[in-house]
Amino acid sequence: MRYLTLFFLCFVLFSCSDKVLSPEEQFEEDIRIIQQYLADNNLTADSTTAGLHYIITQEGSGGHPNQQSTVTVKYKGYLTDGTVFDETTGNETATFPLSNLIEGWQIGIPLLKKGGKGTFLLPSAIGYGPYGSGSIPPNTVLIFEIELIDF
Repeated sequence: MRYLTLFFLCFVLFSCSDKVLSPEEQFEEDIRIIQQYLADNNLTADSTTAGLHYIITQEGSGGHPNQQSTVTVKYKGYLTDGTVFDETTGNETATFPLSNLIEGWQIGIPLLKKGGKGTFLLPSAIGYGPYGSGSIPPNTVLIFEIELIDF
């Protein structure tokens, strides 16, 4: 019985240490992280109701892509600590149907015009959410530098 009690006590202590946040609490935490990142790097960004924070660094010209567009981009994806998890290099580009991409890209890329560039800070819910992906941990704020080459 004593071992069972000790096991239960350890289980309770360790399970409480990794508090799972509700989606609303996670969103608030992500926004806090994004705002701190912007402040630490002396950046000013606009934001959408989904929590996407964006900085258009080069305007581009012409129209904007829509959800049915296939987009060709150059990009760099990294975490708030600067760890790069994916990128195109040199003259390499990537082409995707916009509707197949994560929600943050579906919201952010249409803000760009052809030839435009932007930096996008995504709360985890419009990135890879509570599951993560590959080397991206669950509930992680993501940053993308994206250049819209064509659509």
